[in-house]
Amino acid sequence: MAAALAGCCTLWMTGTGTVAADTGDDNLAKAERRSIASGKVVSVDDLVKHDGKDGKGIWVAIDGNVYDVTKFLAQHPGGPHVIRKAAGKDATELYTPIHPPHAIKTLPDEAHVGSLSGDEQAPKASDSDAQASRKLAADELPVVGSVLNLDEFESIARRHLSPQAWAYYSSAGDDEVSARNNRAAYNRIMFRPRILRHVGEVEASTKKLFGGGTKDHLPFYISPAALAKLGHPDGELNLTRAAGLGNVVQGISANASCGLDDMLDARADGQAVVYQLYVNRDRSASEKILTSCEERGVKAVMLTVDAAVMGKRERDMRAKGEVVDVGGDTGRDEKAQGVAAAISGYIDPNLDWSIVSWYTKSCSLPLYIKGIQSVADARLAASTPGVSGIILSNHGGRSLDYSPAPIDVLIELREHHPETFDKLEVYIDGGIRRGTDVLKALALGATGVGLGRPFLYAQSGYGQEGAIRAIDILRDEIERGMRLLGVTNLDQLGPEYVDILPRMPPPLYAQPREPQDAF
Repeated sequence: MAAALAGCCTLWMTGTGTVAADTGDDNLAKAERRSIASGKVVSVDDLVKHDGKDGKGIWVAIDGNVYDVTKFLAQHPGGPHVIRKAAGKDATELYTPIHPPHAIKTLPDEAHVGSLSGDEQAPKASDSDAQASRKLAADELPVVGSVLNLDEFESIARRHLSPQAWAYYSSAGDDEVSARNNRAAYNRIMFRPRILRHVGEVEASTKKLFGGGTKDHLPFYISPAALAKLGHPDGELNLTRAAGLGNVVQGISANASCGLDDMLDARADGQAVVYQLYVNRDRSASEKILTSCEERGVKAVMLTVDAAVMGKRERDMRAKGEVVDVGGDTGRDEKAQGVAAAISGYIDPNLDWSIVSWYTKSCSLPLYIKGIQSVADARLAASTPGVSGIILSNHGGRSLDYSPAPIDVLIELREHHPETFDKLEVYIDGGIRRGTDVLKALALGATGVGLGRPFLYAQSGYGQEGAIRAIDILRDEIERGMRLLGVTNLDQLGPEYVDILPRMPPPLYAQPREPQDAF
């Protein structure tokens, strides 16, 4: 069951099919009114009887409360079978690690049956084999200080994570060509080091990220990536706290497994965060979130535009056990799908450049278009009022396979339209695993770079300590690379420090790269 729920989504959906925003105190007040109004105590025996058999409906217990989810089955993004496996049981241990704290409160009031009696223990929905395997992996984690590079975090996470979590984190579109090429493309950028320079002291921070300011930040940020709780119970809170300690900007995923307010509450004084926005079919839902971002001091918004639909991430789909309907009655759950597809149903696929005008009327925060994959669109963004910057990204290779590596788009933009860098802040993500990768992108004009998967892997098992270690590794590699390159300040980097080799075809059918295993 734990494996099944890990293949679920992070959010319970409203009856209209739109994701309910985390509204903090409003949701808590609603929950209190619901609890008071019900006042009913549900016996364990009554809970067990509602297991979906004999027409009694399906009840589940979460955090001492019992919910009737019979009518919710068809709407559950993870598929009805996930809930059926928890029917008549206490699903708290399975639900809590992968859902925001207020998600359950988006169910209608009438779904709350009452409080679970504490007279006896309710049967627990669990997957003991998977839990035992993960506990063994956690007990065998290497000392975090022994991890020397980001690839090693990936190797460790592969052993620690559940199969469903690993599939979600690591999967990419179709044959995963773009995902592999994102990283391989950095191999064609060589350095032109300068020598005999005073490099005893170097400054590896900048004040330019996401509109600039007075605070120094390292030149990389944590890209918004969903479902951090699949790797650690504290989820995205690990990343928020580590970013605050490490002077790193955090991108907050719209599909995070922690509540937005919880992450914002965990910030250090003056800590900068950027919110990732997927535009909801229900515009009012997006406007509500944007208002909350403004009120809570979010620095900027990343509008993600490279995932109108989810890519065909077969590793994720297979781990979820998806079975397609070939015309007959296969017993397939109509809502069964991979994790990625399960959490994306609310996204509006019918967007065009007029969405920028809607945004500027709805929100005053600086806007960054995330998902630019061509020079032509980069130039359109530069000519569109209201756009502060762009993020060259192909969604980590998770959307359209054979889309270009973002670093290649950056090279083309530098070569053919360098004036774009004077009009916009230009960021890049995808395939960055070394401090030298960061330096290459900065030398070609990037304002900063984002890393997503590496931070998910680093916090998996290790929590906040792993995320801090990942930041320290990158900082050390950037500073070491600067000294060996002959620069003492990031502003000194420019195209003269790199040499671009001819582009080579990506390894079309090579096996996915296996992370380095040093343990």
